[in-house]
Amino acid sequence: MMDMSVMDLPVDHPGVDDQDYRHRRAQIAALAGSWMPGAAIPIAEYTAAEHDVWARVAQQLRRRHQERCSGAFLDGAMSLALPQDHIPQLRDLNERLRAASGFSLAPVPGLVPARTFYGSLADRTFMSTQYVRHTSVPFYTPEPDVIHEVVGHLNLIANPTFAELHRLAGETSRRCLSDQAHEFFSRVFWFTLEFGTVWEGDELKAYGAGLASSFGELEVFRNAEIRPFNIIEMGTLDYDISAYQPILFSVPSVEFLTDRLGRFFSDFDDDMYEGWIRGAAFESRR
Repeated sequence: MMDMSVMDLPVDHPGVDDQDYRHRRAQIAALAGSWMPGAAIPIAEYTAAEHDVWARVAQQLRRRHQERCSGAFLDGAMSLALPQDHIPQLRDLNERLRAASGFSLAPVPGLVPARTFYGSLADRTFMSTQYVRHTSVPFYTPEPDVIHEVVGHLNLIANPTFAELHRLAGETSRRCLSDQAHEFFSRVFWFTLEFGTVWEGDELKAYGAGLASSFGELEVFRNAEIRPFNIIEMGTLDYDISAYQPILFSVPSVEFLTDRLGRFFSDFDDDMYEGWIRGAAFESRR
């Protein structure tokens, strides 16, 4: 079991100087640290202030979702039926998610290595934090918290189509043995399942979890440079996790995404990566 000490936070974290918040974070992290696979997910006894943060963000996001998120994302949200006035327990959501898409939840104390996180998706498992962002900035978090995980990722994974794409992504992660191929894969994941957009008629909608869980980014994502779906570009483009994304990629439909991204996840490995990189280098010298 984790030591319930004061949680270390980066110097730019909103709660870095709040000792009560850091201690609270450590308590909730300890719950996840004590969990063993197969056991019931520990209950986090949230405070009234923590529930208030959830309510403020969830209610604002719900309105934005109806206006700016894709129908496929909204279908998943309908299946999950998240409460608006309090933080749901992962234990309860676990049952709903299994029924909706066959995925299960595993609580984690905080960030986990990328290969661990992605690899778990192959087993239809999503690793989720349970702690809540600092109350001083309810609409911002520099790291994944329970609001980002649940409102963004779980609403998406509750849709069986996107659940399958996540499962395939997990298998891709496990096939990528080199760090370079895995980095390429993770960037494609970032620009699709985290920050992807889709055209519904003549209107651009968000489906990626990172967009769907950010009130601010849902406000401005249509102002980004919108590029058509392109695996090579997505896999080689740099991004900044601390700022609104200036470049996003779109697909003409969810069916298009399922076909193209699904094929990429099914086929990609180190050999394919090397072939693409060699081909790009050859083209650049012509």
